[in-house]
Parts: sequence; structure tokens; C-alpha cells
Amino acid sequence: MLKINELSMLTDFYEFSMAYAYFKENRHEQIAYFDMFVRRLPDQGGYLIFNGLHRLVEVIENFAFDDDQIGYLRSKNVFDEEFLTYLRNIKLSVDIWSVPDGTVVFNNQPLVTVRGNVIEAQLIETVLLLCVNYPTLVTTKASRIVNAAQGRTVIEFGARRAQGFDAAIEGARCAVIAGAAGTSNTLAGYQHGLAISGTIAHSYIQTHDSEYDAFLSYAKINPENCILLVDTYDTLKSGVVNAIKVANDFLLPNGYRLKAIRLDSGDLSYLSKKARIMLDEAGLQDCKIIASNSLDEDLIDDLIKQQAQIDIFGVGENLITSKSTPVLGGVYKLVAQEVEEEIVPKIKISDNLEKITNPGFKKVIRFIDKETQKALGDCVMLADEIVPTDGFTLFDPIAPWKRKTITDYDYVILQVPVFVNGHLVYRVPTVNETTEYCKHQMETMWEEVKRLAFPHKYYVDLSQKLWDLKNHMIQNYRK
Repeated sequence: MLKINELSMLTDFYEFSMAYAYFKENRHEQIAYFDMFVRRLPDQGGYLIFNGLHRLVEVIENFAFDDDQIGYLRSKNVFDEEFLTYLRNIKLSVDIWSVPDGTVVFNNQPLVTVRGNVIEAQLIETVLLLCVNYPTLVTTKASRIVNAAQGRTVIEFGARRAQGFDAAIEGARCAVIAGAAGTSNTLAGYQHGLAISGTIAHSYIQTHDSEYDAFLSYAKINPENCILLVDTYDTLKSGVVNAIKVANDFLLPNGYRLKAIRLDSGDLSYLSKKARIMLDEAGLQDCKIIASNSLDEDLIDDLIKQQAQIDIFGVGENLITSKSTPVLGGVYKLVAQEVEEEIVPKIKISDNLEKITNPGFKKVIRFIDKETQKALGDCVMLADEIVPTDGFTLFDPIAPWKRKTITDYDYVILQVPVFVNGHLVYRVPTVNETTEYCKHQMETMWEEVKRLAFPHKYYVDLSQKLWDLKNHMIQNYRK
């Protein structure tokens, strides 16, 4: 596993090549502004949940190059000694603004903004994207799964399917922030203070002379937390029958209850309904039914529509890998430079409308309805703009004739200062604090924005001043 002091080298090599060119041009002290944002929402969904700031803070605080790393760069025979000495002595002095972990966000709005000399701001591009892209993707996926469960418990089961050690640990943390009750990942529980869950596998049952013997042995060892996996041989004719028999033979006579059974294969809807009847008839109405087996938000939604009798969903590979959309296309683009203390906006032009950037040093405003406490929409503005308090007109930046005037609102600036001149000015919240904050954030969103299929498109608009600037720059480049 990577050590934190190695992450300064976790960058695409062209970052070093550009940094060297800036240095040789004597432009390495020029101040630049970069925005990190996402162009498209995953799974054709209605929102994102930002995550990864906690990792970025750690990376920026420990960013440095040691002698071995400089020696490696020297061996490439690309850079001169003056530049290598510059890198060896580098200590980041960047300013960073970011939305907090757990914030509901949308595409085409700045999530992280970096201001700093162009070499420092450029060198952190890859690692910044790594810090944010995966956690944001998986937290969003987990949120969709939790929403689909409609109040039923979700537990993250994905450790063995994750794409590496780090993803297994970080993915569990993401799931809990999004509302999962816990994880099967013991190390994630240890590192982040998460609730952990797990009982027996099929192998435990297979190593005993019979399924009944396995259940009885486990019940005697774990009478207060007896959860039995009932699909090793035959779910209804054997597994559930033996679970009930163990409850009657040992648990109930000794003052214990069968806590749950788990289904891990077959028709989960049918099996859960039949199992529920059998358990209830045996007087085990409080016994929960857990289901797993390649679940995702769509399958969970279908199971609930079929009135499956499932109380707890264990979700693994489809959550931890965000299998349906395994990549979040977060990007990091230059948006401004300082020239003689003046902020000069920059824009990237493309034939692809989606890839034209919003220029300038900006802020994102979220308007909140005072009566309902629901979000009315977001507006990306230039940083020096004053937000009116008596009324504001939102308009579609692609179809500007579509307008909506809002009144009687409060507003928040989504990004907060994190680093000032390289010094941390932000307290990273605990996992519990972030989980509660994320829950509150989701409560500010209308249900139509959160639905799985064809969600309502949330307003993310540009201020008139920014829209005019962008179109003026596009027209100038066209000339």
C-alpha cells in the first residue's frame, strides 16, 4: 500500500514535463486558478454526493519530494539540477476551496478550486482527482442504493470485490456516509470507527456433519447474535426448517431469539415471502430476513415493488465498484491566471459543447427556500459578485430564455476555505459528523431529484455576469 509521503509522485508524467517548461520559461511563480468539476452524473442520476476532501487534506499536508524520488527523476535524464533542487525544496503554498464531504452537488459546478503558482497547482492535479473521483462515485452509488431500500437497512458487503485494498476500505467509509448501517470490512471498521457485521459462510456449514449440526453449534457459541445462512442446500426444505428447529431446540428454551436468517441465492422475492410465513407460524415474527447476492439499487427497487419480505440488504460488488458506471469523469481545468494582481479569466473551447469550460475565479451559491428548507437551485457566479437577498432570476445557460425568478430564500456558498497559503484552516469532520451532514443535505433535496429513473433536472445556472463573460470569450476566440 502506498505511504502518504509517496503520493507527491502519484501524478501523470506530463505534469512534471509542464512544470519543467514553466520553470525554464521563468513562469513558475505565475499564479493560476484551477477548478475540479464533473461533466456528467453517473447512472443517469439526478445528483452526486461529494466525498474525498478528507483524503486531499492529508495529501496536501504531506506533499514533498525526498532524495530517493528526486534521484528517480534525475535518472530519466529529462530535467536539469536547478529544477530538481526546486522540486526537492518545494512546500505547497496553495489556496484551496472545496465543498465539504457529504455535500449534494451536481455537474458543471466547481467542487474544488485551487489557487497557487502554476507548478504547484499543476503537480497536484492527478492526486486531487484520485482523492475525489472514487469516493464521490461510490458515495453517490451507495446513496442511490440506500434510497432504493426505502428505510430498510443496507450493509456494505463489497470488500472482496473491491479493486484493491484502498478501495475496499474507502468504499466502506463511503457507504456509511451515504446511509449504510455498517460494513463487513473489519479493517474499515477499525480505521474509521464503522459498525461491522458478519456471521457465517457456506463453508462453516459444509464442514459439519449436517446443516442442523452447524446451526446448533453456531447458536450455542453466539446465542445473542445468531444469524443463520439458510441456502447452502435447500432454502425452504432444509435451511429455514433447520433454523426454526435450532430456535425451538436451543435458543428459545435458553431465553434467546433467532436474530435473522440470510438468503444468498435463488429468487429472493419468492424465498423471502415463503420464509416469512414459516418464521411467523413458528412464532419468530421478530426474526429478520437478510438478502444478498449481487444486489444494486434497481434490483432492490424491484424486490420492494414485489413486496419481498426483506428487512436488510447486504450489497457488495455493485456498490464498491459502482459497477453500472465504474468511472466518474471528474476533470481539473485552468480557469484563470493572475497578471499584475488582476485575475484574468481563461476558457477552453471545444466543438463538444459539454467540454467548454466556465471561465474565471468563481463561487457556487445554493438557494434554499425559507419555508420548505428545500434547495431551489444553484448558481455559479464570479467570486466578486454580490448575491442579492430580495430576489434572483435563474436561467438555463443553454436556453437562456428559460427563466425562473425566486424570492424568500436563504443562500449558502458551497465551497469553504480549506488551505490558505498552504496552511490548513479547515477541521476535517469525523465520519459520524459527515454522515449526519450528508443526511441533512439529502433532506434539502426534493424527492423528484433523488428518484432512480428519469430524475428531475436540478437547476445549475450561471449568473448573468458569468454567462456574458463566457459568451464574450467564445465570440472573441471565434474571430
